[in-house]
Amino acid sequence: MAATSAPSSTETGRVLSVRQSLLAMLGLCFVTMMVAVDQTVVGTALPTIVAELNGFELYAWVATAYLLTSVITIPIFGRLGDYYGRKPFVVASIVVFMLASALCGMADTMLQLALARALQGIGGGMLIGTAFACVPDLFPDSHVRLRWQVLLSAAFGIANAFGPSLGGFLTQYTGWRSVFFVNLPIGIISLYFVWRFLPHIRQVQSKDIRLDWQGALLIALGLGSLQLFVELLPAHGASLSMVLLGMSSLIVFAALLYWERRCPQPLLPLDMFRNKSLATLFCLSLLVGFIMFALLFYIPLLLQGGFGMTPQQVGLLITPLVVCITLGSVTNARIIVRLSRPNHMLYAGFILLILACAGMTLMQQSTPKPLVVGYMILAGLGLGFVMPNLTVFAQETAGRSLLGISTAMLQSVRMIGGMLGTTIVGTLVTNYYVGGVREAVPQGGGTSWLGMLEDPQVLVNHSIQSDFMAHLQRQGLLGDSFIELARAALVSAVHHGLATALLVAVIALAWVYRLPLVRLTRTAGAARATGREDASHG
Repeated sequence: MAATSAPSSTETGRVLSVRQSLLAMLGLCFVTMMVAVDQTVVGTALPTIVAELNGFELYAWVATAYLLTSVITIPIFGRLGDYYGRKPFVVASIVVFMLASALCGMADTMLQLALARALQGIGGGMLIGTAFACVPDLFPDSHVRLRWQVLLSAAFGIANAFGPSLGGFLTQYTGWRSVFFVNLPIGIISLYFVWRFLPHIRQVQSKDIRLDWQGALLIALGLGSLQLFVELLPAHGASLSMVLLGMSSLIVFAALLYWERRCPQPLLPLDMFRNKSLATLFCLSLLVGFIMFALLFYIPLLLQGGFGMTPQQVGLLITPLVVCITLGSVTNARIIVRLSRPNHMLYAGFILLILACAGMTLMQQSTPKPLVVGYMILAGLGLGFVMPNLTVFAQETAGRSLLGISTAMLQSVRMIGGMLGTTIVGTLVTNYYVGGVREAVPQGGGTSWLGMLEDPQVLVNHSIQSDFMAHLQRQGLLGDSFIELARAALVSAVHHGLATALLVAVIALAWVYRLPLVRLTRTAGAARATGREDASHG
């Protein structure tokens, strides 16, 4: 497809024909699915990987390395996509991700796997920073865009729904390496569709473009040090090294602000943050990331560790949450275009999230399963009402010259919110759990087995639990009662963590009030076409 200097939409609000639009979107859907599948299947395979490669001390870095590099690259390539067009970077992201997936599958040590995952994170960051901004390139009319964006939400939802089961199946029957190699056929399909059908559109037409590599370096150092600080703080506490790391992160961000104010073509335009609408949307994205990651990480721990459910039962109960994110996005696309005040959908989404978090905070083992499913549905619908609207509102507010960087920053800020959510909630859960166990089992003071009971893994890992039971049996003690006391302590601890997510959801609902009214743009021809379509359906 020849390069397009500026999008000239047809009367239907599309840059391409329906057929070309569908094929281009299929390419983006396959790319999104590839990254989403990878994120969900790897967690399932990790215990098996560690058992074969050893190196348990690098266990967390398999996930952290990916997050670290992706958070850094999202805003950088988001801005580069504005300058040079997004298609070259989407193609490059597919190639990098496929190469890194192959290296992950061939890793012989945990260090090699962590390094390959870091390379995967670069590909994932390139993708997130550019692929989502391709949608408004293809569909300038926001009403039309919302309908087509449902395809991306569906691809993401399908990948999340089937990813954990696929990871377990592949690990059990074909080995853990196939978990990474499965990305290759998906990547080849997406590469074909993107290369063949995605147009090359440049939003910034200036010929004298100077890359702000100093800004890119400062963004990398700032976000990298921030993520390391958030990741390492729970383990190291307020040690001197953590204080120095936190201070260095603040100094780098201060230097970034100083440089970007004086740079003629900044990679991170500070005008975005002076815009009240964009600044509010970035804050809401941070809060949504906090809530979403807290629920996705700690509801399974509550169900499996606290209530004693099997992984299969947990998977079935979590699935409605993930699936309803897609259903909520589809429903949202049909409703919001008919509202005179689109902001109201954000209120609806956060109210649903508040109800879901409140219900989950009160969940007990005796809570009826249909009610638990109801909470999951509410949370999924709430996220489905909020997340796509934050993206569309940001794209509407930013203007075409800032389209890529604003979309990328929204995704990057959401991931930072997820980092904060998992760390803060994780710290609360750990502290309350250890304190609860020590209070419930005072006779364990000074014994070796109390340390085993203070690790929540004893409640979810059968081999660790068997070792604990055998250890107590040798001392003439019955371990069943201690396990039940630990489960009760874990339930209380997770409830405290989820109460934090509930508080954040309430803050987010109040924060929506700060968002000025957003108007969804229409092209005249698209409005007439939609009117004819609605009349024909009527």
